[in-house]
Amino acid sequence: MLVQIAAMPSAAAPEEMTDDELMLAYAAGDAAAFERLYQRHEGGLYRFLRRLLGAPLAAQVDEVFQETWLRVIAARESFVAGAGESLRWRAWAFTIAHNAAMDRLRVGGREIGVGTGEEEGDDPLDWLQAQLGRSHPAAEDEAFWRAAGRQMLHCLDELPDEQRAVFLLHYEDEDTVEGMAQRLGLAFETAKSRLRYALKKLRHCMRRYLVELETGASPS
Repeated sequence: MLVQIAAMPSAAAPEEMTDDELMLAYAAGDAAAFERLYQRHEGGLYRFLRRLLGAPLAAQVDEVFQETWLRVIAARESFVAGAGESLRWRAWAFTIAHNAAMDRLRVGGREIGVGTGEEEGDDPLDWLQAQLGRSHPAAEDEAFWRAAGRQMLHCLDELPDEQRAVFLLHYEDEDTVEGMAQRLGLAFETAKSRLRYALKKLRHCMRRYLVELETGASPS
């Protein structure tokens, strides 16, 4: 647990409450509500930060992850639930995570050690399949998709920070372009342009990788 406060009873059990209700309960002093929020979203927030920080700052993901939750805790009394929305807390928390990561990118200059890629796991594969819009003859080959998933992460690392951020918010957090622009304080056309350029570069990077595999060349 990141914080210990005296628990106060909620009207409903934490597992039955929406994220917004849990955050309001936590702000009122219910520690169990915070615990439930953390359990629900730790995986998604961690993946988002890992991808946004990229391989050069992989060693700092844990620290920024903890900083994100500390910022959530510090801002608990300022949280306002959405009117009839169930995703208000998620959008709010991912914006906090985005800001924490961008602060670290500006300070670190993306110059801190390069990761091996072995810790990245399989989670990029769903993205890869959706983004390529094509199937590979070896699509059933787990080794192929593991390698392609690692390549996807390398392609993400090559994006400018601003383009990688909008891509991750759009596909990891499933935010609309309008919502993403509002969360980042961008004009709609700016957010749309960044996302378009990010997708173009990612598709080019991955298609080049697959062509090299199919022709027997060593992927670059």
